Amino acid sequence: MPPAPIVVPHMSPSPSSLGAQAPAAPLAGVRVLDFGQYIAGPGATMALAELGATVIKVEPLTGDQARHIGRYGESMIRAYNRGKRSIALDLKNTSGREVALRLIARSDIVIQNLRPGVMDKLGLGPAEVRTLHPRLIYLSISGFGSSGPSHARPGYDIAAQAESGLMSVTGEPDRLPQKVGVPIVDAAAAQLGAQAVLAALYGRERSGVGETLEVSLLETALHLQAATWCEYLGGAPEPTRLGDGQPHNAPAAEVVATRDGHIVLSAYAEDHWRRFCRAVGREELADDPRFCSNERRVAHRAELRAVLSDCLAGYTSEECVALLSRHQIVAGAVRRYSEVLASQDVATSGLLVEAASADGERYRALGLPYRLGAAPRPAPPAAPDCGADGAAVLAEAGYSEADIATLRQNRVVA
Repeated sequence: MPPAPIVVPHMSPSPSSLGAQAPAAPLAGVRVLDFGQYIAGPGATMALAELGATVIKVEPLTGDQARHIGRYGESMIRAYNRGKRSIALDLKNTSGREVALRLIARSDIVIQNLRPGVMDKLGLGPAEVRTLHPRLIYLSISGFGSSGPSHARPGYDIAAQAESGLMSVTGEPDRLPQKVGVPIVDAAAAQLGAQAVLAALYGRERSGVGETLEVSLLETALHLQAATWCEYLGGAPEPTRLGDGQPHNAPAAEVVATRDGHIVLSAYAEDHWRRFCRAVGREELADDPRFCSNERRVAHRAELRAVLSDCLAGYTSEECVALLSRHQIVAGAVRRYSEVLASQDVATSGLLVEAASADGERYRALGLPYRLGAAPRPAPPAAPDCGADGAAVLAEAGYSEADIATLRQNRVVA
């Protein structure tokens, strides 16, 4: 049976629609095939699913590797695979590859972050499939990109943090380099990948032709440090670990102990510093020779920190934030996850959504970090079990019940 034609919604706005409220599901009708594992690939496809795309997750017979690394892996599945359907295929089997090719023919977008070269060896790489389907948009997410000597290396978030310089500037100066506390590079690569796909999808509406896209964790990690890199490239000394604070401004990103925890504050602009001094009843500090300019405060940072601690140690964190905010000074309480969850700002944002599966499983997760007009944040269904939708996906692709039974019997599909 020949594959069904690709169905793509017309995305170009008509003059009458300009300025209208954004639709609740702007990617309705767009079909995405997800060969991703762990975070970066699945995160990119889930962003598209939350915008209304139909996403089919193609897993090995044993499932996404994240399903096998314990509790945190299960959290990855829940966090980055909501709103998808799952089919489990043996892509090393000829029949499995034929299924994949038929699904690709029905898709607008393919996203993968498998080990470098795997998709090419399977005959499912961008060169092969985009020759067959020029309108296809194909995104590959790798550790180190495809052009350099490290192109074949496996790449995880932590390797990109290390090799991009990010770890060299994270942590205390007299201790080991530190990673960021969460896999921030993976998560950022997912969002940048989705951004690239959306640009290519819009471009296809103008040109009629798809695109081959590439995002690497290394480049993503560098991009996260754009301002610091720009400063260094402009001739500044090589940055080093400072802990809290910023190298050229003070007080900036300073962590200050309070009566019941810590806050972080920035008040390095001269007007802000004077406001801080007034707020804490220490106006004489504004003209103190050690603190009368940003340069002097940087030079006397240790003494400045002692002053900040003395000024704020008697307040609770919430009292500090309230006091400084009234004076338009940037401050934030350093909160544990339980405290974040109790925050009214988070509660009223609507960011927390509830995912539900067909069998009644429910769990809370984080939704889209932005809104489309007045539409509520979408709450996609729970992440699917491995292969849960295999039969339905195959039937939609034109396979008969007998075909599906044969594929199952031959262990091509779970």
